[in-house]
Amino acid sequence: PAQRGPSVPPARPADPHAPATGGDERPPGGTDGPAPAKDGKEAKDGKEAKDGKGAKGRTFTGIAAAAVTTVLAVVVAGQVAQDNGGGATAAQPAGVDREGRDGTSRSDDRETPKPVRVKPLSYEQKMAKAYPLAPKLKASGKFEAVPGTAKAPGRGHKYRYRIDVEKGLGLDAALFARAVQETLNDDRSWAHDGEMTFERISSGDPDFVITLASPGTTGEWCEKSGLDTTVDNVSCDSAATERVMINAYRWAQGSSTFGPDKLFAYRQMLINHEVGHRLGHNHVSCGTPGALAPVMQQQTKSLNIDGIKCRPNAWVHPPS
Repeated sequence: PAQRGPSVPPARPADPHAPATGGDERPPGGTDGPAPAKDGKEAKDGKEAKDGKGAKGRTFTGIAAAAVTTVLAVVVAGQVAQDNGGGATAAQPAGVDREGRDGTSRSDDRETPKPVRVKPLSYEQKMAKAYPLAPKLKASGKFEAVPGTAKAPGRGHKYRYRIDVEKGLGLDAALFARAVQETLNDDRSWAHDGEMTFERISSGDPDFVITLASPGTTGEWCEKSGLDTTVDNVSCDSAATERVMINAYRWAQGSSTFGPDKLFAYRQMLINHEVGHRLGHNHVSCGTPGALAPVMQQQTKSLNIDGIKCRPNAWVHPPS
């Protein structure tokens, strides 16, 4: 135990002129600490000591705040690195689900729409459809044989023919070839009751060539046989040549006498009529009002001849 020191002299009255920040205060009952200020120097030293202690406190407070800020920055950086998979990525817009789980975006469990497939037109639909072609078109004048063959299906006298299509028409050559073969060998046509049959070839020597050509080229070939097709834009059998000329404008657009709803029948009539000329048949007019027109009547021009109006007809032997 500390030795008891001399008795403390009674405290002097407080100096009303002493500075308030003097170092003359000590803990109650304490014996250590700076002596009471005797002059200005000790008071000044006590103030500096006190100020130094306050400065150190503020320094420790700043260091602690900086440490907390650093720890928070490290935690946030670690969280960002974890969200980004540890890699550096571009900032994402707010509200965007980077994993694609947003309900408004496509997810894996949604069915992918199937492409719409357009069903191709049937033969009948193609034959009933009009195609664009100018009434005064003059194409290349050069012909190309439609490849392939079609055997004669019937009995009787066989005619072998080739089909040529003028280059640059833009029409379906295969459709035209099929229409010719099926029309001529139909029992309602010239092949009725096995009188004759028709076979398509693409090479060799045919009996005649059925030619699909532009109006201008059709006119040139028909003129070779003394026929003028330019007035009504019609077809012809160019008897002085090997070609039966089918006017592509009429094939594509039809005629007002049949109307747009009978294009299929008009095209059948066109084939039967011009091939009928090649087989030796001349024009025939209708003799009974309201009856079916003969297939050898010029139905493209009119169904009313000499005041007798008949109905359109595509066949040599139409069903009764």
